Amino acid sequence: MSEKLDLVRSIYGAWERGDFTSGEWADPGIEFVVNGGLATGTWTGLPAMAKRSRDLQEVWEEFRMHADEYRELDEDRVLVFFTGRGRGKTSGMDVEQLRTQGANLFHVRDGTVTKLVLYYDRATALADLGIEE
Repeated sequence: MSEKLDLVRSIYGAWERGDFTSGEWADPGIEFVVNGGLATGTWTGLPAMAKRSRDLQEVWEEFRMHADEYRELDEDRVLVFFTGRGRGKTSGMDVEQLRTQGANLFHVRDGTVTKLVLYYDRATALADLGIEE
C-alpha cells in the first residue's frame, strides 16, 4: 500500500468516528473545494478549510463520513467514495435519507494533502475526472 493511500485511510479513520478536528495531514496552503450542495466554493489555507468544515458540521448531529471505496488514480491523487451519516440538528432528518453518497478527491504531495475536493455527487466526480464506471 502506498504512503498516500495510508495517509488518506488515516484521515478517514478519524472522520468515520466523527472526528474532524485534526488538520495535521493538510498542507498549510491547502486548496479546499466544495462541489455541489448549498455551499459550493473554493477556499485556500488551513484556517479557511477548518472554518468551512465547522460551518458545514454545525447543521448536523453525529455527522460521519464512511469510506466505501478507495481508488489510487495516479501518483498524486486518491479518490474516495463515501456515504455521509448523521442527522439534521433542526429537522432531525437522517442524512442517509438524502442519499449522501459523495466522493472526496485528495491531492497528496510530500506526505500532506495539498488539495481536497468534496463532491456531494459521485457521478459528478467521475465525470469531472473522465472516469467511466
